[in-house]
Amino acid sequence: MDGISLKLVDIEKPDEMNFILGQTHFIKSVEDLYEAIVNSVPQARFGIAFCEASGACKLRSTGNDEQLEKLAKKNLLRIGAGHSFIIFMEHCFPLHILNSIKMVPEVCSIFCATANNTKVIVAETKNGNEDGRGVLGVVDGNVPKGIENEEDIAWRKSFLREIGYKL
Repeated sequence: MDGISLKLVDIEKPDEMNFILGQTHFIKSVEDLYEAIVNSVPQARFGIAFCEASGACKLRSTGNDEQLEKLAKKNLLRIGAGHSFIIFMEHCFPLHILNSIKMVPEVCSIFCATANNTKVIVAETKNGNEDGRGVLGVVDGNVPKGIENEEDIAWRKSFLREIGYKL
């Protein structure tokens, strides 16, 4: 029977761990993503997983940390969407590597780069003997709890200076 169904996939990770979820289009993506990260932040620890969308349709992975690579494979296998990739990282933040990731020629889009609790919205198609999955988007974090006031602005500015991102 032909049709489509939606599913919500929770990203399972330690609370403070950052990750990037995106879409790419070629089998060499894992190697190119690896190079983009180590060339941006050599001390970064990370694991990458990529779902091949045709041919053998294998989940491909690499990284320089066995546990982070295992976490990437576990989460991306649950998402199971062709041409998707996920990167879990330590000793760096997404903002340190995100531009390098976006510059990888195979990368089509980034769905999120976050440490928040995240749910991935996945569409699954059934078309005769062919099944497919695609990421429609993500739910990244919580609903806003109001508009920042002067005290909130002061906290934000102080925090950015405290962590070294502003003078």
